[in-house]
Amino acid sequence: MTPATENAKVVPLSLSETPALIERLLPVQKLSAEAYKEQMAGSAKTLTALGSYWKGRKPLILAKACVLGCLLPATDDAKRDLEIFEMLMGMDDLSFAVRAKRRPKPKEILAALSLARLRDYFEVSPTDELPASAPVDWSNPAYAITKVSWRADLPERERRRLEAYLLPTAPYRERVGKCRRPEEVPDVHDHIWNEVNDHLGTSACSFPELVKQLGVMRFGHRPRVADTFCGSGQIPFEAARLGCDVYATDLNPVACMLTWGAFHIVGGSMEQREKLARDQQTLAETLQAKIEDLGIESDGRGWRAKVFLYCIEACCPQTGWMVPLLPTRVVSKGYKVVAELVPDPTNKRYEIVIRGGVTSAELIAAETGTVRSDGRGRDSYLIHSVNGREYRTKISTLRGDYRKHDGTNGNKLRLWEKHEFKPREGDLFQERLYCVQWMRPKESGKSFEYEFRSVTADDLERERIVEEYVASHLDEWQENGWMPDMRIEPGDKTDEPIRTRGWTHWHHLWGARHLFILAHLQQSLLPSATFALFPLLLDFTSKLTRWETTQPRLAKDGSRKQIGGASNNAKNVFYNQALNTLLNWGCRSSADLFAVIDKEIPLFPVPMPPLVECLPADQISWIADLYLTDPPYGDAVKYEEILEFFIAWLRKKPPAEFADWVWDSRRSLAIKGEAEDFRRGMVAAYKRMTECMSDNGLQVIMFTHQSGSIWADMANIVWASGLQVTAAWYVVTETDSALREGSYVKGTVLLVCRKRMGDLKTTRDDLAWEIQEEVEAQVEVLTGLNQEARGLYRDENVFEDADLQMAGYAAALRALTRYGRIDGRDMTTEAIRPRVKGETTFVDDLITFAVSTANQCLVPQGIHRELWNKLSGAERFYLKLLDLEARGAKTLDNYQNFAKAFKVRDFYALMADRRANHARLKNSTEFGRGEMGEGSELHGSLLRAVLYALMELEASVDSGLVLSHLTHNVPDYYGDLTQRERVIAIADYLAGRLEEARPNEASSARVLSEAVRNQRVG
Repeated sequence: MTPATENAKVVPLSLSETPALIERLLPVQKLSAEAYKEQMAGSAKTLTALGSYWKGRKPLILAKACVLGCLLPATDDAKRDLEIFEMLMGMDDLSFAVRAKRRPKPKEILAALSLARLRDYFEVSPTDELPASAPVDWSNPAYAITKVSWRADLPERERRRLEAYLLPTAPYRERVGKCRRPEEVPDVHDHIWNEVNDHLGTSACSFPELVKQLGVMRFGHRPRVADTFCGSGQIPFEAARLGCDVYATDLNPVACMLTWGAFHIVGGSMEQREKLARDQQTLAETLQAKIEDLGIESDGRGWRAKVFLYCIEACCPQTGWMVPLLPTRVVSKGYKVVAELVPDPTNKRYEIVIRGGVTSAELIAAETGTVRSDGRGRDSYLIHSVNGREYRTKISTLRGDYRKHDGTNGNKLRLWEKHEFKPREGDLFQERLYCVQWMRPKESGKSFEYEFRSVTADDLERERIVEEYVASHLDEWQENGWMPDMRIEPGDKTDEPIRTRGWTHWHHLWGARHLFILAHLQQSLLPSATFALFPLLLDFTSKLTRWETTQPRLAKDGSRKQIGGASNNAKNVFYNQALNTLLNWGCRSSADLFAVIDKEIPLFPVPMPPLVECLPADQISWIADLYLTDPPYGDAVKYEEILEFFIAWLRKKPPAEFADWVWDSRRSLAIKGEAEDFRRGMVAAYKRMTECMSDNGLQVIMFTHQSGSIWADMANIVWASGLQVTAAWYVVTETDSALREGSYVKGTVLLVCRKRMGDLKTTRDDLAWEIQEEVEAQVEVLTGLNQEARGLYRDENVFEDADLQMAGYAAALRALTRYGRIDGRDMTTEAIRPRVKGETTFVDDLITFAVSTANQCLVPQGIHRELWNKLSGAERFYLKLLDLEARGAKTLDNYQNFAKAFKVRDFYALMADRRANHARLKNSTEFGRGEMGEGSELHGSLLRAVLYALMELEASVDSGLVLSHLTHNVPDYYGDLTQRERVIAIADYLAGRLEEARPNEASSARVLSEAVRNQRVG
């Protein structure tokens, strides 16, 4: 540390009036790449090990960026601010040298770099073997036995500086993809503190020290951060890991418990982790002793069960046969095991014989079972043959589905009663054990051998023992809270088990074996840490756990070398956010179930464990400096319904740490949807947060940018809550998914707000000029930083056009929301005025005006503003996105955002490729003669006429004929001579933008421009 920073004196409140960095800049392109990297880590993400059933987690690195962005000051040196921020985020080149999965060796550095005195950095043995300078030619036989190592006294920063020279010059996103995440490298920040302290006037050597000092400088104390929609705990965990005092709340107790687990399991001490391991071992041993006493998971010959496979069985109404409902007869792809149905005419049923080692042809034949569908969205049906005749019956027919008088759906399934846990004899749907996977240790003791077997009489006897045990203890277990007795309340997601199976209480979702295991575990779940992990076990139990089997993984390099084993597993329930009832499922044995929590959980001790409370956001009382929240805007996930799957088990016997929480989903209080109740709930929540925030505090509101009314909604909420927008940033993470056919996109807007102080007034007319000035100034600042940071960013932009668009919106909202009264109207009152369907409110009108003004500033380079103002929204969209494509942008999210910006109704009509990371506009040939009619948004436009002309030139149509068609397609071509000038301008623009991507089309554009210039008119 330098003398300057060693003696740095932190002055309390010296930054209290200084804008926060996040209000001026945020490197969203790099942040998006880092966020995507973290999201793609899947189960390797830091907090996912506590429960993958919670989806929609915001990346930890995004939370880190928000916390630091709110604390760091925006100085007069924006470029240096950016450099320091990126050092703190692990985004600088020296950090990348350490994040590399393999750091370069000294010999590799000496072979590649020019060094005047290599011994300033390296020790050489034998001493005089190498020349004084580098690079070194290691092919020289004289250096064959030479050893090189780093000098022991060389500072780590110098080592990283040399290693950084060897970093590839690939775009940032590619570099990130080949490196570890910053949080995976404990010493990634070791080199930064001198520069950080020199810039900020601090004396920190760690994040907790820096955060405390910045908090004192901005707020007078360590920063207090709150998240009132804490969900899985991502935001509060990262804030605590950085060293903030943290307060986390959520309406749902399962969310609160996940957050508590983040702090006390992932963020706990090594002593806490060791105690958790001992508690889990005790639980497992106690349960195993009971299971062995009953002999329900052993065959008596050294094999113990791994998984039990069950299916629904139903009576075919056409034949009277009982038929197992199996969508596939494949049991294991890796072991080539299938289920063979052997007719039993006497009893009108099928024996199920498990056969292993089948041929590939037999395995393929077994992929079709007794339940099929004729395509996506089509009804499933039972299919089987008796005496050579095929019979088909829809599953809905088996259930007896019908429409009631009130328009709702009903069926003939019997509704189960509270004391039941298996079907009654005579029920439409029966449950049948059809296969058991067994395992035993190999002689070496290092692994196991596995067998899939048909169900025997002994297996059925073991089933009987379990069922009788559960039946005799069910009342006791429910009375003591060890098994659910809670009714399933109807809802969008909870209707599914009621409608499709007749289940009425939550324990009906579990079979006897898992009820036995879970009830015994519940009796011993006293330590809070083991209780917090219990939902993780629940997620891998029940009749909703899919049986998944895969082939061995082979290398994709053509060698077909096996690089991974086959997989046979009962998967988790919440692979999506629904309660999907199944026709066949896997039931893990106790040992296989404990393997779910017997996995390594990351350990990142947090310095200050937070306060976690279970209450609605509008009832908080904790005073915070920063509110970072991810509210449920337009959230399609019905957490208030599906988490009752867990609450049913946990609600009666919570440990002391959770005893004061309300163990109910409180559906009526949940903020959800996008309707009027949602707006009022959000306003109540954010108004309370504003009341409980320090006067110079900040809020960052995260929301997904999908709804067309998002800006009006958020402006209403901000105004009514007493807040003012100061910035907005868009962080995008995108991925292709076969399940969504390549069009699934996810991005998050960060809306930065402060308290609206005073009661300023203005008029609509004055606002027009103010908004335009704000937007232009904002865009100018960011484009200027693009130029300043060229060297730092290896010729990549800090901000792309989508970022400028978002900043423009923020500037417009900043101008709007600083006023309490506009045209004499109280904006708080206007903001909470109920919406009337089809009506455009005063706020809607203002937002439309502000956004439109912002969009006027997004003119692509190469197009004159006068021409831009004459173009339609669809023309602007095409020309703007063509500019982005020319600079390498190909994410579908850009197209979606700009389509909304330019009010394009159907931008898909202009797209050649709509995949998430390969999006592309149609070229002139792909348009062909399409989009010419009155129904098209390009109808009668100059751009469509030009593209049509390019299409003809590409097809070698005579230029005279092309011009003739052009004069017909361009309105008032001869009457308005400026039309010709606009055609030339568009053609010139296309020629420049298409030069690299579509050179032939660019050439045609130049030909067209010259032809129009030289055309005789009159």
